[in-house]
Amino acid sequence: MTSGKPMPILLKFVLPIFLGFVFQQFYNMVDTVIVGRFVGPGALAAVGSTGTIMFLIMGIANGMTTGYTVLISQKFGAGDREGTRKSFVNAILLGLISTAIITVIAVTLMHPILRVMNTPADIYNDAYDYIFTICAGSIVLIGYNLFAASLRAIGNSRTPLYFLIFAAVLNIILDLVLIVGFGMGTFGAALATDISQGVSAILCIIYIVKKVDVLRPKKSDWKLDAKYSALQLNIGIPMALQFGITASGTMVMQSSINVYGSVAVGGFTAAGKVVNIMTSGMPSIGQTMAAYVGQNYGAGDLDRVNRGTRDAMIIMTIYSIVTAILSVVLLPHIIGLFFDSGVDLNVYLPYSKTYLYQCVLFYIPLSMIFIYRNAMQACGFGKTALTLGFMELAARLVTAAVSFKMASYAVAVAGDAAAWLSTGIFSWILYLFVMKSLRKQMGGLKQA
Repeated sequence: MTSGKPMPILLKFVLPIFLGFVFQQFYNMVDTVIVGRFVGPGALAAVGSTGTIMFLIMGIANGMTTGYTVLISQKFGAGDREGTRKSFVNAILLGLISTAIITVIAVTLMHPILRVMNTPADIYNDAYDYIFTICAGSIVLIGYNLFAASLRAIGNSRTPLYFLIFAAVLNIILDLVLIVGFGMGTFGAALATDISQGVSAILCIIYIVKKVDVLRPKKSDWKLDAKYSALQLNIGIPMALQFGITASGTMVMQSSINVYGSVAVGGFTAAGKVVNIMTSGMPSIGQTMAAYVGQNYGAGDLDRVNRGTRDAMIIMTIYSIVTAILSVVLLPHIIGLFFDSGVDLNVYLPYSKTYLYQCVLFYIPLSMIFIYRNAMQACGFGKTALTLGFMELAARLVTAAVSFKMASYAVAVAGDAAAWLSTGIFSWILYLFVMKSLRKQMGGLKQA
């Protein structure tokens, strides 16, 4: 990724990641569709009410693993094969420690979290069964993300996609077996997710050991390196905390929505699945920028970093406009998938439209967050993620507080739009300051 025109390289690299995110969102949606159709609208609302907790867990996992693997891309871009391999092993060891901490905290605090979030009583038990099982399987969720991020760090974005597609198909089969066949409800949906992610993680391990020499560990590598740990934690912890802070804001937002009952939660959940699929390009370009910028920063080419971020914004502006239109057009058709034919969709559709119509207006600022945040982190400015995380949290806290005071569902679901707009603009401003600082540090390299 350190030579050639940036835009074709970015497009070629981001496509497999994007397809992976789409498949990931697709089989998460299948969970919800099967639960809604074969267990009932209450179970659909239960899964939806835990979506922000799921976002917290997956967000921390993604932030942490992406942060740990930034060093891999930097070492690889600098042509340091030994450093690439050692940073990979160190990332695994740090990941195991982090997973143990995350799992214990999540499992222990799940009941208090659900109560604080105003989870409706009629869906509480189903919600707990689902999210507790997801948390108990954190090791496989984090494991897959770590190995996939490591492969992407050395420029391989296709292999994780193949494994994820396989996992998606497996997840759907397990959903049908566990939910429809054995009647395991929301617990079965979560168990299917854990098993399929575990299979993906194992496939990644086998592939790395057999095919990827530059990452294949040696026996002497299996120990924590203090220097590498400091560098990886300096990026990984702020990124994980940033996602945690952002997720905290979405949890506050969810709690303000939960007070309107399971019907509102069901409508919001259905629309949220549509938004998640349509915005899959945003985290995809974020992971692409982490690898692209990491390699070029490691190679000392700041000019190429700037050209890459500019091309990424062009790509995502076009993408945001197209998906905004598709979101509005497809919503009425997709929402019917989540409910049995006997359910009156007109009850749920107003809640879905209110949320989605606000979101589509701010897809471009959401893209800015992922592009500029990951670019800055790949250059070693991990703490910028915390600043942006607090921006998102503040926006969601304000909208949640206003919604409680006004008793307005429309304001309650405006938290995402407010967070994306304010943080997107600020991330661009912060990026300009970071680039100015880097130009001074790196001897005033030629600007793009």
